[in-house]
Amino acid sequence: MGLLRKYKTIFDYIGITAGVILTALSLVWFLVPNKIAAGGVSGLATVVYHVMGIKVGITMLVINIPLFILSVKELGVRFGIRTLYGTITLSLFTDFFAALTKPLTNEPFLAALYGGVLAGAGLGMVFRFGGTTGGTDLAAQLIKKFLKTSVGQALLAIDAIVIALAGIFFNVELALYAMIGLFTTTKLIDVIQEGVGYAKAAFIISDHTSEIANGILNILNRGATLLKGQGVYTGVHKDVVLVVVSRAEVTRLKALVNEIDPKAFVIVTNVHEAIGEGFKSMIPE
Repeated sequence: MGLLRKYKTIFDYIGITAGVILTALSLVWFLVPNKIAAGGVSGLATVVYHVMGIKVGITMLVINIPLFILSVKELGVRFGIRTLYGTITLSLFTDFFAALTKPLTNEPFLAALYGGVLAGAGLGMVFRFGGTTGGTDLAAQLIKKFLKTSVGQALLAIDAIVIALAGIFFNVELALYAMIGLFTTTKLIDVIQEGVGYAKAAFIISDHTSEIANGILNILNRGATLLKGQGVYTGVHKDVVLVVVSRAEVTRLKALVNEIDPKAFVIVTNVHEAIGEGFKSMIPE
């Protein structure tokens, strides 16, 4: 078990590094050269770079290291070595790639869109492998402690301030592009973190749950779970069938239910991640 955990830690750091590289490339290829300050410390560093000429990586490091130290002092050591690793490597890779590569486009909309996609994919990987790149995550935690607000509100406030600065020092149009980049980044982080909704969960309320469950088991070759339910208005107890299927099986599931009980009440919802038999395997801890 110890060896397995060691290999998982190594794998996590490889994943964090890959995510950091993608994030750095998003800055160098798209966001920074086109003045797209899409929130966060990197967005603030973009403004500083174009106004004062200081390298983006250096600015991020100058902001992040004191934030990390203050966070450890005020909030404890829970941020850990992975946050410090992500913070330093992002700064280093950003300035390293800036010296070696050129922007891929000079069109602001394309820069905001593809920069947001690449940054979201990179940050999503960093988060998925248990790391962070510091910055606004740390600042939001500190704001939450001192101003008694939520982390989400703090993050929103920080990003709004950075985009407002872009509007002041650049122009309003570039600030609007920055909002597109921020939105795209956020959505891609969610996709990487939670998946793309490749499976569907169905809750089936019926007077014929046993027949439906047997049909799911024998025809669809899927497992199902019977949950105990009670109607609020009628007070009648009913079983609820819970089943997770692939998107391709949804039509067959609805046809099966309709054939057994046309009056059944069916709720179908997205499943961002399904782990277990019939789907993907659990990653060992």
